Parts: sequence; structure tokens; C-alpha cells
Amino acid sequence: MAAVVISSRLTGARRAALAGLLPADDAVRWVGPAEPLPDLGGVTALLVDGPVTDRPAGELDALADAVNRGARLLALGTAPAPGTGSAWGALLGVAGQEPLPPGEYVVRVDPDDAGIAARLGPDIAVPDRPCLLHVADASARIVARVGFGASPVATEVARGAGWAVASGLGTIDNALAVADLATLFRRALRPRAGRWPGPSTLAVIGYGAFGGMGYYHGRAAAATPGLAFVGACDPSAERRKAAEHDFPDVRAYADPAELAADGGVDVVVVATPPVSHTGLVLDMLAAGKHVVCEKPLCLTLADADRLVAAAEAAGRTLTVHQNRRFDADFLAVRRAVESGALGEVFNVETFVGGFAHPCRAWHSEVAVSGGAVYDWGSHHLDWVMELLGGPPRSVHTHGHKRLWHDVSNLDQIRVRLVWDDGREAEFFQSDLAAVRRPKFFVQGTAGTLVGHYRPVTLERVEPPFGYTAELAHHAEAPADLVLARYEPGAGISTTAVPLPATVPFAFHRNLADHLQLGEPLAVSPGSARRLVAVLEAAQRSSDAGNVAVALAGV
Repeated sequence: MAAVVISSRLTGARRAALAGLLPADDAVRWVGPAEPLPDLGGVTALLVDGPVTDRPAGELDALADAVNRGARLLALGTAPAPGTGSAWGALLGVAGQEPLPPGEYVVRVDPDDAGIAARLGPDIAVPDRPCLLHVADASARIVARVGFGASPVATEVARGAGWAVASGLGTIDNALAVADLATLFRRALRPRAGRWPGPSTLAVIGYGAFGGMGYYHGRAAAATPGLAFVGACDPSAERRKAAEHDFPDVRAYADPAELAADGGVDVVVVATPPVSHTGLVLDMLAAGKHVVCEKPLCLTLADADRLVAAAEAAGRTLTVHQNRRFDADFLAVRRAVESGALGEVFNVETFVGGFAHPCRAWHSEVAVSGGAVYDWGSHHLDWVMELLGGPPRSVHTHGHKRLWHDVSNLDQIRVRLVWDDGREAEFFQSDLAAVRRPKFFVQGTAGTLVGHYRPVTLERVEPPFGYTAELAHHAEAPADLVLARYEPGAGISTTAVPLPATVPFAFHRNLADHLQLGEPLAVSPGSARRLVAVLEAAQRSSDAGNVAVALAGV
């Protein structure tokens, strides 16, 4: 037992919300209001949810002893009433609390905070019934602006070998779903990560053409606290010169071996075509670098296993740039699914494409890309498994080669996935679709969510040319989402689904926070391996003449 949760309101929804704050590999003991506190020897994380006034005094002493021995304590809405004083308040470093009415409150994080609130915010909107905290000797980490005043709503204090975090936030389940707030609470329950004296230095292999992935990763690192873009590797002298022009302080390398030997580079992004990923990732891990690989990680499950094992053996971070997990429309779909708005989801369909000549770069060549499914499928099938879990029981791909004979990728593919419990999904990609299908079509037992592509035209009037218009790629703009639900006795109601605010370069922010603050990776090696297994099975199905391929032991 590594974690203990003491809660006065252990409903199913509350328990699920609190579970998301705990390390997944911890053995958790849940203690209800009428249950005695277990022995806290060896416990490293304590989460106290709700008042403790009805707990025996000896239990409060046991909590204080555990914290002094090194445990981390997070207390949600448990401070004493103002002016009463208590041993509990002394442990938390707060002298009382003042409850506020329920509503949405904007709370602020100090941008220079070096504690558990580092690099959060600065402003976080929280739907909650918060309590303003009266501080004794704790340090304020988050403050709420009410009227013209600003009062602490989350504090932190060291106690012996451990520490205690008191929060007047998180009293309502929805508040625990606010990403930045959940991050702060998870940090409160985890050991401190060793902070590096400066930013993690990042270099990219495969700088590429103007505006390509090398430029993107450079801009992302430059804009992300905790990262610094220091190097670009490309065999093309022209592209190396472009990197030096775009980022004047960057070091340019002609060969990956030069980059691997540079001890001033902490993280390497492999942004080359998929067929080259395995060798480069292995080389960078062997050189002691953390590695970010462009999607897909590799082309076969066997290679994925080699890469994951190599990262574990080297003690280095390995992740994949699944940037479209952070797209606003997918985040909205995911929120709708996880909130239960659709009921039990049993079918997910996604589409990308149109009727146009495919690109003649490496993306369209099987020998370099691995096949059509490895391109957009690396995003869409990743979405599917994030929504439905995985891997599926079987994968079946049907493909067509009808018109575009100057490239080797198929013109159209339809990938069907089936799970043991009967749930299903389909990914459809086409360069022969003169009318686009919906980007998302998600069915549940309570409703259906559909997302339609919308064209984006960049218009301008530019003398002496006059009016010009440029059509952006259809997949760049978030889809318009509508949720249709069955209302018993009334029929179908439809609702526009709002898109959440997104964080620029969210993947890179998570990478920096993982390396420097110990945050969990948003894209784990395990999820990347799972995706490769499905992609490989889909390609094998197509190569074998559209036969179903079973996934076992993935």
C-alpha cells in the first residue's frame, strides 16, 4: 500500500475523479467516513477529501507522523473554520477557510512559482465551490480573484521530510477535470523531480523543407518554458543553411553521428521518413539522448518492442509526437465521450481525404512511408484507440488502386477494427472522394456525435494583383461538432459542441514538464507501441488481399 485516500463522500463519481490524481501503479487504500485509518507505515501519498472533524484525534497525529517521515499530503476542502485553531490546521499551515458560493472562478498562478504550480496557468477557470484559505505559515500557490481582492485557494508547506498541500479547490467533481488543477494535485502527491539548472536542449534530425517539421519543432521549443532549440541535422546543405537562417544560434550537423556526439544536446527529435525511424532512434538512445519520434514510431511491432526496451535499458525518455491528440475538435469529442454524454460508445468512424492528386513526396511511396495507412492513419487510428481503448481483436483493411498510378500508396483505404465485446471502428482515407464524409461519427447508447469538415479560405486584397484566395488543407481547421441525443418522450435534440481552449505546443509543454518536473508523458511508449501494432496489422491485411488480421498479446 503506497497511497491512502480518506474521503467523507466516496460516491462512484467522486472516487473516479480522485483516482485520476493518484499514480496509476500505486496500491491505493480507500477509507470511508466510518472506517478506521489503516497503519500508515510505508505510505508515501495521503489524500484527504472533505472535513476531518469527525476523525479521532489519534488519527490526525498518525497523519502528521506520516508526513514528517516523508509522505505527501493533499487535503481538499478540509481546513478548520476561521479562528478555531487545530492540530490539523497546524499541519496544513492554514488558520481557517471561508467558503464561497458555487460558480466558475478564475484563479491565478504566479508565473515564477518554483513549487507544485510551476509553469501552470497563469489564469485557470475552475467550476467549483471554493474556499478562501487563511494562511499561517504555508506558501500560497494559487490565488482567487474575488472583487478587487486576491486570496489563497491552494497552499504548500514543508513538514519534516514530507509536505502538505491544502486546497480550497476541487470540492466539485468537475473541478478535478480541469487539466491544470489536476496537474497541480498530482504533483502534490508525487515525489519531487530533480530540476535541471537550465532548459532541456533539443535538436532535430531532418530539418526538412521550409515550414516543415524541423521548423515547427524549433518554434515549439523556443516558445516552451523548459526547452531550448540548439541543433538541426540534415544531409542537405541548403536545409542546414535554412535552419541557421531561421534560428541564428542553432548548431547545424550534416550527419546524425555528429549530433549524437554533442554532449550539449539533451533531447533529439527524429523527424525523418518512417522507414528510417528505428535505426536513428536506437542510435540516439545509445548516445544517451531522450528521443521524440515523429509518428509513427516505426513500421513493425517487433521494432517497437526493440525501441521501448532500448529506452528502458538506457533510462531515457521515448515518446512520439502525436500532436493531433491536442487538436481542439478531438479534445471536445474525447470530453463528450468521457463525460458520458453519448452513453456507452460502441462505434467510432473517422474520415480524411478528397478528390485530388496525392502529394508526390515520400508520404505517397510505400518503400519510404510504409504504406497509406501509416500516414493519416497514425493520427486517426490513434484517436480511435484513445476513445475506445485497445488494442482491438482484429483489423481488416480494404484498399483500392484506381487512378493515381504515379505513386505507390493506395488511392483509398478503409480500415475496420473490431473489439472482443462487439465495439467497432472504421478509418476511411481517400484521394477519390469528391464529397467528403464527416471527420467524426461517434455512436453511443444515448446519442451520436458528428463532426463535419469546414473549408478555410485565406482571402486578401494585395496590390497590384487585387483579390486572391488560397484554400487551406481541409484537415487543419477544427471540425464543426454536433451532438444529437435521444430524449425519451420527446425525440431527438441537437446541440453544438463547444471547442475547448487549447495550449499552443501542448505536446512540447508536456515534454518539458516530464523531463524537468516529473509529469507523466502525454504519449507513453506503450500507447505508441499499441498504435504500431494496429498500423502493421492494417498494412498486412491490405497486402494479403484484404483479409482480417488478429491482434493477440498486444
